[in-house]
Amino acid sequence: MPLLDVVAYPFVEVKIVPPPAAVATRSPGVVAVVGITPDGASGGTAPVDAPRVVTSAGEAATLFASRDADGAVQRNALFDALAVALLQDPPPAKVYGVRAAAGGYAAALRALEGVDDVNFVSLARETEVDALLLLKAHAEDVSAAGSPRIAVAMADPTQAPSQTWAADTLGALTGAGKVLRSDTGRMIVVAARAAGTAPDFATAAMAAIAGQPPHVSPVLKQVRGVAIPRELGFSPTEIKALAAEGIIPIIDPALIPGEGLFMADGGLFTTDARRPFVDIVRVLDDIQFRLRAGLIGTIGDARITKPGLTLVKLTAEGIVANLRRQNVIDGYTVTIPLLELLSIPESARTAADTQAITQARATRGVDMVVAIIYGPQVHHLGVTLRMDFA
Repeated sequence: MPLLDVVAYPFVEVKIVPPPAAVATRSPGVVAVVGITPDGASGGTAPVDAPRVVTSAGEAATLFASRDADGAVQRNALFDALAVALLQDPPPAKVYGVRAAAGGYAAALRALEGVDDVNFVSLARETEVDALLLLKAHAEDVSAAGSPRIAVAMADPTQAPSQTWAADTLGALTGAGKVLRSDTGRMIVVAARAAGTAPDFATAAMAAIAGQPPHVSPVLKQVRGVAIPRELGFSPTEIKALAAEGIIPIIDPALIPGEGLFMADGGLFTTDARRPFVDIVRVLDDIQFRLRAGLIGTIGDARITKPGLTLVKLTAEGIVANLRRQNVIDGYTVTIPLLELLSIPESARTAADTQAITQARATRGVDMVVAIIYGPQVHHLGVTLRMDFA
């Protein structure tokens, strides 16, 4: 029988354990474009209602268009939209294209429901409100189911200029029961004017927004690959009228050197006055995913005890603290009401405290409140210019 239960040799013993499981990540800049193409091979090699990742204009041509005998691309709305999405700088993190049959937007949008990394969706060069209502419903329904995304649409750019252009545009989007505003902040509408076959301003703006971090406002961010004749540009009165209704005008401001188109506002086409801006919804969506991905490891492991819930709280604080270090948010608090009850000595708990703890352990459900302090960007600067005489 050994004299000692533990011997010194080999003096230092190292045990190798596997690394912790990786935390899921989700890019906040993934876009999807749904568009109708010609039937058969004329509309490309991609199947109908099948999302495909597109990384170049050449790939978009193969999947969603065709070429003539000279190799020239036979363009269509979906190909043009994907091409302009890829032109944005910085570009979206990923671009999906979805080929739809004629009259088949609903089926194509359903095909996107299971693609859970999509953040934005548009319909290629589409301005019919009935079709845009399908897009709005898709974004709202999928977001409510746990995969948040924002629909991006455009007002009809071919509508002739008039003294009532802004009012007429708003009426077309909201009149006769065709209410395109989203009650949950899931709709962006951009406006521009163009002659002839108008470019896809919605997809261009969508990709430009997606290329920016979630906390960056779309205001005065450049939109590339589209053009507006000078004579069709918006007047200051029209810009203000559109922006006041949550529509983002696309303009060429004289205050920015050179020529280029920029978004003149950052509002959502929404009825939610608490979250009227694009960056607010994007930040909340991003934080929601980070919390879900970071806390999933505590499900089934953390116990409903003071040490167990303390670990859950520290995990949540670590997630949002990283966002504060990156200056995405200005501050935060994490509160678990049940942890506060468990911190009370058992002899000092009320009957209601004991009942709440017993109920939580019986149902195995725990509530946590994460409060975020967010410092948004300046959208409007009022300057008072005063003249003094010496």
